[in-house]
Amino acid sequence: PLTFASCVFSLGTSALMLMGEQLDPQQERPQVNLSQAKEIIDILSLLDSKTRGNLTSDEQAVLGDMLYALRIKYVDLASGKQATKSP
Repeated sequence: PLTFASCVFSLGTSALMLMGEQLDPQQERPQVNLSQAKEIIDILSLLDSKTRGNLTSDEQAVLGDMLYALRIKYVDLASGKQATKSP
């Protein structure tokens, strides 16, 4: 069944794929698209602000941890700190 955590993980995985972190099984090389990854991060951030106070502690932890990890990865890539991955 669809849960809040599975929704967060699904969006997070999509963002990671767009940042070249996880290979899409249908692509030979990771496709990096930071603008689309940023949109997903913004969606998760919106969910965080709009659901604040209405989530269980576990749900809030999942969302907070995912946002933290995605933001760190995005900033690293956007600032050029991390080299593009090659297969």
